Amino acid sequence: MAAESSDGLPISPSEKSFTGSLASDENEKSVSRSPSSYSIREDKWPDLVVSRPRKLDAWWLPRPRDPVIIERSNLVNISKLIVKELIETSLKYGRMLDSDHMPLQHFFIVLEHVLRHGLRPKKGLLGPKKELWDILQLVEKYCPEAQDITSSIRDLPTVRTAMGRARAWLRMALMQKKLADYLKVLIDHKDDILSEYFEPDALMMSEEAIVVMGLLVGLNVIDCNFCVKEEDLDCQQGVIDFSLYLRNSNHIPGESPDEELENDNMTTVLDQKNYIEELNRHLNATVTNLQAKVESLTTTNALMKEDLAIAKNNILSVQEENRQLKKELGIEVKDANENGKVPLKITETTAEIEELRSRLESEKKSRQDLEKELELQISMKSEMEVAMKLLEKDIHEKQDTIISLRRQLEDIKLINLEMYKKLQECEHELTQKGEMVSRLHAKTNQIGKILNNLEKYNHLMKDGEGIRSPTTPGGIAKSILNKASPISPRGCLSAENASARPMIDHQRSFDEKSLKASNDKLKQSRSTSEITTNNSTIEQTAKE
Repeated sequence: MAAESSDGLPISPSEKSFTGSLASDENEKSVSRSPSSYSIREDKWPDLVVSRPRKLDAWWLPRPRDPVIIERSNLVNISKLIVKELIETSLKYGRMLDSDHMPLQHFFIVLEHVLRHGLRPKKGLLGPKKELWDILQLVEKYCPEAQDITSSIRDLPTVRTAMGRARAWLRMALMQKKLADYLKVLIDHKDDILSEYFEPDALMMSEEAIVVMGLLVGLNVIDCNFCVKEEDLDCQQGVIDFSLYLRNSNHIPGESPDEELENDNMTTVLDQKNYIEELNRHLNATVTNLQAKVESLTTTNALMKEDLAIAKNNILSVQEENRQLKKELGIEVKDANENGKVPLKITETTAEIEELRSRLESEKKSRQDLEKELELQISMKSEMEVAMKLLEKDIHEKQDTIISLRRQLEDIKLINLEMYKKLQECEHELTQKGEMVSRLHAKTNQIGKILNNLEKYNHLMKDGEGIRSPTTPGGIAKSILNKASPISPRGCLSAENASARPMIDHQRSFDEKSLKASNDKLKQSRSTSEITTNNSTIEQTAKE
């Protein structure tokens, strides 16, 4: 991996096979750690000795593998290890990673090798050179969000080479947590874009690219912060230390006290770094506040300067008007702009001066009168505006009252209709009850006549009994018959008189009650008629 040539030159096939074999041996060492696999490998070592006379079988011989496939598998495996280590360290320390973080540096080196694997060389001596930066610039055609990154990297003064711009682009994309999305766009359009820049057996054109994209998606959980302007991205990025990722099988974690001391020192250093970063944030906040205050003060100063210039211009214009007036009046005027001071002599006579003074005073008076009239007009206008506002308010209030009165009128009309219906019903009942009362009066008159006749008959009967003495046998017998027999007219009249009295009293009480009820209903009808008259007057006032 580290044996690759400089940034711009392509890799020769011999160098590719050499680096692929080295990486495959390291991968096999990292994979085969168990004692059983180690013993099997030791049993196979004698087969590799040249002096052994035993002949190997044809089926046992290992099949030759394509070095390009080995290179791709090595790149994918080392990418897995580095991404895993990067995520573990970021979660372990729980802080923002910067460019000094060693696993992050290793990740960018491996990612650069992944993206440059199988890159086509330039065609001929005069042909254009294929660079990774040219490929990364094509992302903004499909993702408009990448335009900010590419435009800012093009304007970087510290980065001059195409490879340096590509490295800066990868760091900015990782800071935005969109590196996997941007590279996935390239893989989705590999037939249109990547086929022109990569060989057919390159990693970006193979299926292993999807695995690498899946690894890059996992990097969205970490936070990175790079200062691209301060880094030297045009030079070679260094060598990967594989001892961080290839662990010794005999090593037991937690044995040495140096590791614990190192971890304690690391935590203290990280705490101090976090404190310094927090202090730096506060200082930056205060600096921004002070800068905002300075900007506001500069703006106010500029405005005050503008006001001062305007005031000076006004003073100069007033002075010029004063000079012109003095010239018109014939007063000596001294010109400051001229080298010599030459006074202007008075040429007008005293009469002309007096006339001019009188004109000036009249003009001043007329001006004062006009100013007073203007003030009066302004005050009248303001009063008119206030009066208009009050009138509008009064009109709105009257409209509201008219609406409420109309609603009340509608309600009153409904009530009047109901009362009119009730009045008709009451009049109908009154007519019926008047007829009943007249009938009852006729009956009472008849009964009174009957009672008078009965009383007269009783008096006559009493007078007849007084003439005949009761001692006479005939008189005794008649009196007995008159008292005993129910057929006798006296007995009948007394019974009828006794039964008719309570009926007559009841009829009289009923007549009195009906008369009272009829009087009450007449009073109600009169009140309803008064209400209707009042409503008619209200309607007339509302219409007016």
